[in-house]
Amino acid sequence: MSPLAVDDAGNELVAFHRLPEESPPGGAPLPLSLVVLWSRGRLLLVFNRYRQVWELPGGMIDPGETPRLAAVRELHEETGLRVPGLSFSGYAEYVLGTEQRREYAAVYLAGDTGLRGTFTAGDEIGDVAWWHGQELPGRTQVLDTRLAVLARPEPGPAASTPPGPPG
Repeated sequence: MSPLAVDDAGNELVAFHRLPEESPPGGAPLPLSLVVLWSRGRLLLVFNRYRQVWELPGGMIDPGETPRLAAVRELHEETGLRVPGLSFSGYAEYVLGTEQRREYAAVYLAGDTGLRGTFTAGDEIGDVAWWHGQELPGRTQVLDTRLAVLARPEPGPAASTPPGPPG
């Protein structure tokens, strides 16, 4: 099976599974939650200072934490944003590193209505931006931008509303 996307480190996005949230795929760890937030054709990305790359908000699931709670926490920690609700989109399947380690990530969608919060740069995340497919300064994580397209909700009334913070 050909990967859907490959980054410059050789990590692969191999599949996106639209399964029920309560039925994660088996056979590999699920250590990660990601948030996809589209607004008016633009995708919210964060700049990770450590990796020097623009990527989706998200991160590791803490012990005892559900993937959904990790997504809410990571979105707030990385962007300062709180959203009224997240909808589950599916599971991303990755093959990572030279050891070809297989992992899954839970992927959630956030709407752009009701966004509240203010971004403050920190040690890990240096900036946030609404990406519209044009280059941002620096690298953009191709696995994340491809995943965001796969997880994207169907166009509807929310697609025409103006984005909330960050501007």
